[in-house]
Amino acid sequence: MKVVVVGCTHAGTSAVKTILNEHPNTEVSVFERNDNVSFLSCGIALYVGGVVKDPAGLFYSNPEELTGMGATVHMEHNVTNIDTVAKKVTVENMQTGEIFEESYDKLVNTTGSWPIVPPISGIESKNILLCKNYNQANEIISQAKDKQKVVIVGGGYIGIELVEAFAESGKDVTLIDGLDRILNKYLDPEFTDILEHDLQERGIKLALNQTVNGFEANENGEVTKVVTSENSFETEMVIMCVGFRPNNELLKDKVDMLPNGAIIVDEYMRTSDKDIYAAGDSCAVHYNPNGGSAYIPLATNAVRMGTLVGKNIVEPSVKYRGTQSTSGLYLFGFNIGSTGVNVNSASHFGLDVRSVVVEDYYRPEFMPTNEKVLMKLVYEVGTNRIVGGQVMSKYDITQSANTLSLAVQNKMTIEDLAYVDFFFQPVFDRPWNYLNLLAQAAVEQERKIAKGTEVTA
Repeated sequence: MKVVVVGCTHAGTSAVKTILNEHPNTEVSVFERNDNVSFLSCGIALYVGGVVKDPAGLFYSNPEELTGMGATVHMEHNVTNIDTVAKKVTVENMQTGEIFEESYDKLVNTTGSWPIVPPISGIESKNILLCKNYNQANEIISQAKDKQKVVIVGGGYIGIELVEAFAESGKDVTLIDGLDRILNKYLDPEFTDILEHDLQERGIKLALNQTVNGFEANENGEVTKVVTSENSFETEMVIMCVGFRPNNELLKDKVDMLPNGAIIVDEYMRTSDKDIYAAGDSCAVHYNPNGGSAYIPLATNAVRMGTLVGKNIVEPSVKYRGTQSTSGLYLFGFNIGSTGVNVNSASHFGLDVRSVVVEDYYRPEFMPTNEKVLMKLVYEVGTNRIVGGQVMSKYDITQSANTLSLAVQNKMTIEDLAYVDFFFQPVFDRPWNYLNLLAQAAVEQERKIAKGTEVTA
């Protein structure tokens, strides 16, 4: 069997490795238009901030490893067309200009995503950068050396991590976001209020609920000012982090997609064309909180989906378990984890929810040191099924987000979590684990509502 892999992102790398590990006689040809493979973009801020000194560790694999496993790897080769009827791809060698065709029995589309570039006046100015791949990371580091004023546009994970990296290096940082809160997709106001206050205490300027209307540049074409709907900010460098779009132009109108262009796959990673598989940021995922499809570009999804492509490329054998969009973040000493929907996003996914917020200590008060834990549990009205959760503390409790993720995936109720068996040891937790206490607060809330003694919004 001949397999063509288009794009060697995390998903592509995982697919190639699994295919060749489990089906070593498969002929695998990889086409990647960049000069490197599988860069961990979630590590860019650590690289920019100097925490990671050697960027080699930010690559999930390399062409040499894949070649050693038996793949034919074509770097700096751009696939310009996929003929799904004739089952062949047209490829351009970006170094020589040579154009050729390659046939396939199965095709794996792992073309990933690309940063959204809004059509804003002046966005073509120099020193306005994107933040996605290795080359862009190096450009950010190079440009930042002699810059003091930096504007980040976009308050998601990548944007907020860059804010921290630049602030820690002594830069004058401004964060602009069109929404009224940072990290809006992941956390509710009880958490973001604390984080925003902390950022401002550190001298970081927040320009929230403001849209960027334009960029102004000097006579050399270098950006000097960002103009928003409410204000203007002087700057020497701008980094755009407003989101990502799937890279699926090659398969447009050839396989089923969501309105935003994300490819729809079944539980075995097959597209609507039985000979085309897809994985990673180019795809929609099965979102367990509501049982529907969603576009959630995360490296964790990509690695899992790519692995499943490899396991199912010969015949369907291992089903995709779906995702809860579980994520973690370290920000200025705060350890943050989230999974599933929050109250803000629940209605977007068609869910009617209630929630509880609990603040407690992670271990007994008699211990010589301790830290508070802020927690929120989101559950479905009527079924009490857990559909999301958030945790934050100066103590590292982020693995609890994984526990909540498992609860969402397995359709556990608040009662299940309230009384599930967790160990007790005073060094680590309390006789009732803090997640038990969180769920017990939800159970008590439901008891009061049933008795008519508590009113919820």
